[in-house]
Amino acid sequence: MALKSSVERAQRAAGGFAYAKKNIVIQYGDKEQPEAYLLDLIRRDLVARGIKDGDIQELDVYIKPEEGAVYYVLNRELPGQVAF
Repeated sequence: MALKSSVERAQRAAGGFAYAKKNIVIQYGDKEQPEAYLLDLIRRDLVARGIKDGDIQELDVYIKPEEGAVYYVLNRELPGQVAF
């Protein structure tokens, strides 16, 4: 386990795409939302639905700005939606 952590630290220090800081913004018409904001909306929705952070294993996100919606599926079984 310690070896894996050392390798991960070395890879992060070396940089590269996987470890680069990213800023993703979704634009549609006159609307613009940062990825981090949309993910925070989803997290808040999940918490409001009684889901704990530890229960989140996988999250699929589908952004449909033309519908004004961001759809998601938690752990391949629980669908949800927040506003774009």
